[in-house]
Order: sequence, then C-alpha cells, then structure tokens
Amino acid sequence: MEFIAQGFSQALTLLLSGDRETWSAIEVSMRLTFLSMLASLLLGLPLGILLGTRTFPGKAWVRVAVDTCLALPTVVVGLLVYALISRQGPLGSLNLLFTVRGMAIGQTFLALPIVVALTASALESADPRMLLTLQTLGTPPGKMVFAILREVRYAVLAAAVTAYGRVVAEVGVSMMLGGNIKWHTRTITTAITLETGKGEFSTGIALGIVLLFISFALNGALSLFRRRSAS
Repeated sequence: MEFIAQGFSQALTLLLSGDRETWSAIEVSMRLTFLSMLASLLLGLPLGILLGTRTFPGKAWVRVAVDTCLALPTVVVGLLVYALISRQGPLGSLNLLFTVRGMAIGQTFLALPIVVALTASALESADPRMLLTLQTLGTPPGKMVFAILREVRYAVLAAAVTAYGRVVAEVGVSMMLGGNIKWHTRTITTAITLETGKGEFSTGIALGIVLLFISFALNGALSLFRRRSAS
C-alpha cells in the first residue's frame, strides 16, 4: 500500500508542477480526440439519421454491417489504416503516418460505427406518432429531422460520449499509427503503457488520474444537462 500511496503522491506532484512530458502527452491526446470526434460526428450523425429514418433496399444488411463494426478489433483497424497511409499505400504521399492526423483517421474508424449505430437506434426508438404528426403538418424534411433529434437528444449525446470514451482510451491504434514519439504522438494511454513498463509508476498514475477526470467530467456534464433540461 505504501508503494501505491507514494505513486499517487508523486503523480499529483507531476501534474501540479506542470511536468512538460506529462502535459505534452495530455495535450496530444486532447488534439487527437478533438479531431477524431469532429470527423466521426460530422460523418456519423448524417449517416445515423439516414439509417434511422429512411427505408431503402438492403437497409437490414447495412444495419448488420454497422453493428458488426462496433466490435472491430482495434489492432485490425490500425493495420488497415497503416496500409492506407504508409509510404506504399494509396495515401502515402500525404505523409500521415506517425502524425496526429494519421492517428485521428484510425480513431475515426473506431468511433464512427458507435455514432451511426446509436444515433440510428435513438431515432428508431422515437415515438412514431411524432413523425406522422410532422408529416401531416407538412413540416420540411430539415425541420423534421431537427425536431426528432431534439426529442432524442440525450441518446445522441450518450452516443457521442460513448464514442469519445472509446477513442480517448485507445492504445493499439495510437501505437501503430503514431509510433509513440515523445513530444509529437505520445498520448496519455501510450505514455501510461510505456512508463509503467519502465517502472515509472507515478507517471502512469498521473496520466491515469487525468483519464478518470475526463470520464467523470463528461458523464457529469451529460447528467447535469439532462437534469436541467428536464426541470
């Protein structure tokens, strides 16, 4: 227990003293998750709305494919994206390998199925009478979608938080596509893996505390938003 307590004490010292290496990993993680979530939401929300509100040939198979992608092994995603952005790949000329942008592409592939599937499920669970009423009133399609999204906004926000939780805690894709380069592509999770393996337990705990804080802050903000909207 003394070893663990000492680790927590040193971890707080690293965070409060502004240790450059620790805060560099935190900053890279924040940039990476921002890019990943921005891309996954811009792509995933329209696709989820289409899947949840429209009927088209092969929809059942598309839904099965999206649900299957929820369980994609992260190492496989990393391998496929690596093949795309490596020098021999079709996107090799863009020099994305071992960059934050390249890592963001991989994490977007992880988050996108979550956003699409959960958004579609939320829309499918909406009261069908609401859609019928909006159609009867001659509501334009854009306003109709906005009204339905407003009705299921908590579920959509939960989908975004779930996707964020997956990308912020990702190790395999970040390691394969970013290379865990100090000051450049080293994230919170890859730094925890490296530092703990080196025996730097305090640094691992410091970064773990940041991850826990992010998780609690996100879920707390979602709960607060839900309570305020309900009151």
